[in-house]
Order: sequence, then structure tokens, then C-alpha cells
Amino acid sequence: MVKVRESIKAIIPYKPGKPISEVERELGLKETVKLASNENPLGVSPKVVEAVREAALELNFYPDGNAFYLKNALVEYHKNRGEELTPEEIVVGNGSNEVIDIAIRTLVEPGEELIVSQQAFIVYELISKAAGIEFKLVPQKDNRLDIDGYIAAITPKTKMICLVNPNNPSGTYYTKDDFEKLLKAAPKEAIVLIDEAYVDFADAPDYPNSINYRDKFQNMIICRTFSKAFGISGVRLGYGITTAEIADYMNRVREPFNVNSIAQVAGIAALKDTEYLKKAIEVNKAGKEYYYAEFEKLGLEYLPSLGNFILVKVGDDPKSGMECFDYLLKRGVIVRPMGGYGYPNWVRISIGLEDQNKTCIKVLEEYLKG
Repeated sequence: MVKVRESIKAIIPYKPGKPISEVERELGLKETVKLASNENPLGVSPKVVEAVREAALELNFYPDGNAFYLKNALVEYHKNRGEELTPEEIVVGNGSNEVIDIAIRTLVEPGEELIVSQQAFIVYELISKAAGIEFKLVPQKDNRLDIDGYIAAITPKTKMICLVNPNNPSGTYYTKDDFEKLLKAAPKEAIVLIDEAYVDFADAPDYPNSINYRDKFQNMIICRTFSKAFGISGVRLGYGITTAEIADYMNRVREPFNVNSIAQVAGIAALKDTEYLKKAIEVNKAGKEYYYAEFEKLGLEYLPSLGNFILVKVGDDPKSGMECFDYLLKRGVIVRPMGGYGYPNWVRISIGLEDQNKTCIKVLEEYLKG
């Protein structure tokens, strides 16, 4: 028998949902509304589609291993937002998931610790287990990351402190004051990694823009993605912003051609299509307001969200989350049950287009009526 590390045996794999076509085939559905994976409901920007078509003619060549044009497009994008960075401070990845993976494997050694919140994106636990790295899970407080709990968990062994803002699946966030408190408390030798996959939807006045703290704190890695507001989940593209020194070390661990040609071209086109991004944010805001109003009519508890999804409680019985998921699925609406994140009687609903949202509420109301 092949000998496998015990830390690998202990990993419970991440379970993605089935393809829509397979769900429709199994259940005999002609049309489904997928609101399970926090994807952009607008579809792909036509400008991205055109750029990808042109790039497809050169797929016989290897991609640019340094992502030169993509990094420069990112510099320009952030410059237009009043944020200064250089190409040398950027690490690109096959989704922000890979950037997180590279950061952990580059900077955290066996014997050192990683701190992350419970009920946050499961990838932090998976990567840590795979790398044989110890990690601490800080319980949430009132469905929010407990910054005081993070600070209390810091020890001399702490090497990386992972924050998710807004958090998935709760959609909640920590404030500027909380962020500044943690940055001041974090050891200078420890890395503060901030996962901001949903940052483009975050509109709270006290939401901290972590990029604004880079001059004062040199131990940060800020992770962003193209999978949400930019609408290109399928190409898997993300990036990290840090110091040139940290980026250099991460690039030594990063695979040489980790971001393919199509993803790089799609990312550049997406960054330039400001009208698409603006519309995505507007559609998301309108969808949230619609769901909030409908949940209140139905008497459902929900968590106000800064993401493109909402966590809603669908019953008191711990089985209700899965029961609701199954009921909606059989009627062509796919949401995400949250038992694996400690919310067994809740479901997470991604915000879709107006007709998709209305369909979801209609079927949800039928479920609640029994």
C-alpha cells in the first residue's frame, strides 16, 4: 500500500456543485436558475469575449510566465482608483485561491502557526493541512470575524493571520477600527493576509480599503479575484498585492506558467470594461435590496451582506437547510446549503438577475408553506 502523509488523509475535499447540464438531466429539468456559487449573473463582458477570441489564435504558444501586460493593466487600474503599486508588487494566480496557497507554502514553515476564522472560506484549512502546518480557528462573534479573538490567539509561533473581508458565507465584514487594531497588534514578523474576493461590492462607509495601509504596514498580502464582479470565474484568475520582496519569494514558489494566455487576456479586457463593472455592482445592489424586502415579508432571519450573496435562515430544525436546498433543486433553483460551515438551518443565495431572484423567492415561499 502506498504510504500517504497523515495530514493528507485527514483532509475532507472541497465539494463543488454538479454542472447545470447534469442536474437538469438527472432531475428532468428544462431550465435551472443557478444561485449557488456567487458568480456574476450578467454573463461575460462582450469585450472580454472578443479579446479571448483573438487570443485563441495563439494558443500554440506558452503564456507569458511573468504576466507582463496583465500586471501593467492592474497597475493602471489601481492608479485610476488612486492606489499606487508597481508590477513587482503583484503576484498572479490561477484564481486568488492559488495566490493564497502560494503565500502559505512560501511563508509559513512547519512549527509555525496560521490563524483564521471559523466559518470562513474552507481553503485555509485545506491548504494548511496539506502543507502540514498548524492552524488556529477563531470562533466568530455575532456572525462576524472576532478581531479581539484573533489578537488573543496570537503567540510567538504565529506566522500568518488570515482575514476575509467581506466574509464568505456570512457576507459580514470587519470595520476600519477593527482592522487597524489588528494591524497594530500583529507581530512585524507575521504576515497579515487579507482575502478581498468581494471587495468591489463592499459599500459600507467604515469598510477598510487595505491598500491604503500598505505604506505603514509592510507585512500584508492583499488577495483579489476576477471571479466575482469582473465575471470571469471560468478562466480562474486572481492576484496578490504585497511588497516587492515578498512577491519575489512567492514567485520562486509559483509555477512558471500558472496563469494561462486566455486568462491573462480576459483579465486585461475585464479591467478596461469599466461600464460592465459598474453595472455588475448596480445589479447586485438592487438584488440585495429586493431579497432583504422579501425576506422581511416572509419573516426570515438573514445577515445583511457586503458580498454578492445572502445567508438566510430557512427554519429552526437543523435539517431545514438541506431540506430547503433539495426542495429548491428539484424545482430548478440551485442554492448552497451551509451545514458544512456551521449553519445547518441556513442557505446561501447568490444574487442573480431580477427574474432569477423572483423565481428563487417564489419557490422559497412554496417551501416555507410546506
